[in-house]
Amino acid sequence: MRSGGADGSGPGEGPDGQAVFLSEPVRRRAVEIASAALPGLPPAEIPAKLRRFVKFNPSRRAKLARVDIAAELASDDRFRSNLAEVLVSTDSPLVAAVASGDGVSAMDDPVEVSALAFLLRPEGWEALVASASEAIRESEAARPAEKPDEGTERRLAAAQRENEKLRAALTEQRAAAAALQEYLRRVRRELREAEERAEKAANDLAAERGRLRQSEGERRSERRRLEAEASALREQLERARRDDRESERLASARLWLLMETLTGTATGLRRELGLEPVADRPADHVAEEFCAEPEARVEAGSRGLEQTDPQRLDHLLSLPNPHLIVDGYNVTISAWGETLTLEQQRARLVQGLGALAAQTNAEITVVFDGADPIFGAKPSARGVRVLFSAKGEIADDVVVELARVEPSGRPVIVVSSDREVADRVRRHGAHPVPSLLLVRRLP
Repeated sequence: MRSGGADGSGPGEGPDGQAVFLSEPVRRRAVEIASAALPGLPPAEIPAKLRRFVKFNPSRRAKLARVDIAAELASDDRFRSNLAEVLVSTDSPLVAAVASGDGVSAMDDPVEVSALAFLLRPEGWEALVASASEAIRESEAARPAEKPDEGTERRLAAAQRENEKLRAALTEQRAAAAALQEYLRRVRRELREAEERAEKAANDLAAERGRLRQSEGERRSERRRLEAEASALREQLERARRDDRESERLASARLWLLMETLTGTATGLRRELGLEPVADRPADHVAEEFCAEPEARVEAGSRGLEQTDPQRLDHLLSLPNPHLIVDGYNVTISAWGETLTLEQQRARLVQGLGALAAQTNAEITVVFDGADPIFGAKPSARGVRVLFSAKGEIADDVVVELARVEPSGRPVIVVSSDREVADRVRRHGAHPVPSLLLVRRLP
């Protein structure tokens, strides 16, 4: 059901199709009543173009939104019905009388009655609007007519011409405003598209930065791995070179010592014949063949001397380039264990070996157990190498290792009363000597 044009002053149609006209006072009052009832609607039921006026006061809302309210009343019957429900829910007697259709008094304001009838649409509202409009016309006709003078007519004519100009200017302004709104919508749309493109570019940039950071992290990890691998390879190469140098140095030392030994042996052989150590001697064969109980063989290389013979140590030390290895505590404890402290025992043995080194051309090495506490300065003497076994090692193993690394053919004398040490060094070609012989030989 429609109620006229956009301004609400045009004709509307009733249920029977008859046109219904609203006068200007009725249209204005209907807009004012609708403006006052607008806040009572749920937000979802308020047209979009009227929502921004809801928080205004009724008079300001009716003034600023009158065109939009009139347009909605003319075009949206649902909006008008919702406003009618809000008006009926009030306690106004006039609203109740108009809604019932038979309680309107002749004393009531015809403009108010006509506006409420238009909004509430009770049964027979068209007749109610028509009767109210007739009452309004009769009231206006009853007023004494005033004939305008010539000046007033000129002013009215000038006002009408000015009004026409203003309306034309308003039309132009509305057209310009519409063009500006269209331009603004286009600019906003372009701005949204630009923002979307910028956001997409920012996301792509962030993703690319993340990929670059990941690639940089992987590159750094690979670089650290390669550096660690290169460092390990360098360490292995350096260790191999060091081992080669040590092996070469040890081999060179052994070769030099062997050559010195061979040279000395050859010189000794030129001086006296038959002194080369042999495993068997002619007397041993005679004793085995012709004697019932032959005596045990003496060790080779000592001219048939017993192991406890003091001359045996002098004979061994007179061989070319000998190496005398001394089991330190085995000698000192057996000789001075009850009278001297360990420090005094070490000092006395090293000093005695220093005097022995000055008397002979022998290389002398003395080994002590490193597990025993060492007080004071390490003992030293010219021509004597003093060693202490490392943690977890014993002096016996160091003595055997010293005998093992010597080249075959060099005279090596190991001083120790330990039978196990004597057997082990003998397997490496060394000559074991009891500790007592060295103690007797020391000055």
